[in-house]
Amino acid sequence: MRTGFIGIVLGAVLAASFPASAKEIAGVTLPDNLTIGSTALKLNGAGLRKKAMFKVYVGGLYLETPSKDAAAILGSNKSKAVRMHFLRDLSREQLTDAFKEGFEANAKEKATAQQANVDKFLALFADVKEGEELTFSYAPGTGTTILKGDQPIGVIAGKDFADALYAVWLGPVPPTEDLKKGMLGL
Repeated sequence: MRTGFIGIVLGAVLAASFPASAKEIAGVTLPDNLTIGSTALKLNGAGLRKKAMFKVYVGGLYLETPSKDAAAILGSNKSKAVRMHFLRDLSREQLTDAFKEGFEANAKEKATAQQANVDKFLALFADVKEGEELTFSYAPGTGTTILKGDQPIGVIAGKDFADALYAVWLGPVPPTEDLKKGMLGL
């Protein structure tokens, strides 16, 4: 009896010491953690972006502290990141058109005020292939770093631009409601 109890307690301690398994959606496994500078971010949630019947990408939202409140996430000046893992090839034009639509629908005034930064951001894109990843990481004092795979392709300074960018996914008209809910862990 005592040996069984010790085994249960030891099992619980060991289980608590290992991180939860990474999130898997549509055959894509997103890591539990990302590091931005020296800040560790945790996967808040993930979802699938579909357009018509096509699976486009799996998107994961990473935060310092988990939250289900989109307005609080957008309003915070803490590090955060979105990782997009593409499930199909997309042209540069398809990517830039999607971001333009997102800015227009969710952050029109902020994007207009940040037009030079929006233009700089959109100019960074090239075609993406199935399996590639783009990561958009915001760090206070640095701004938004855009990575293709593990390679930085640009940095856009300022929180105002980051607010407009993250509103694309977390604003009132996200690419899909399921993607937003997934990212918020709902």
